[in-house]
Amino acid sequence: MQKYARKGEYIMLISTKGRYALRVMIDLAEHQTDDFIPLKVIADRQEISEKYLESIIKLLVKAKFLSGLRGKGGGYRLTKTPEEYTVADILLLTEESLAPVACLEQGALPCSRTATCRTLEMWKGLDRVIHDYLSGITLAALMQKNQNGDDYVI
Repeated sequence: MQKYARKGEYIMLISTKGRYALRVMIDLAEHQTDDFIPLKVIADRQEISEKYLESIIKLLVKAKFLSGLRGKGGGYRLTKTPEEYTVADILLLTEESLAPVACLEQGALPCSRTATCRTLEMWKGLDRVIHDYLSGITLAALMQKNQNGDDYVI
């Protein structure tokens, strides 16, 4: 997750790497066969540069989200069914953190204000909502054409 300064504040944004990883995973889920799908085919369908896509695919293969085969007939395919992948899993791989504030990021240094922070519990709650929401969305759900995305209930 990238944090960009805007008038002295920070806003959270999912990077293109995270968004493209989701698109690649959905593409592979929608075009599943026993064959491997070449990188060029995925790049063309998703209108993503092959060079940039290579770095994203490497991450997905290293995490065993995809398997790859080199050479003639080579390419990539999912290692599990679309129901077994969540948006949270994919974004945590590419973004490393989805924490809404720096003090909740994994490995963050302890904050000297933790004991007196009036907003810490609120940020922890938002962190749980983000994680729970994204953990409840699978690739299979994203494959459905009529995704509203507003069906989360607190």
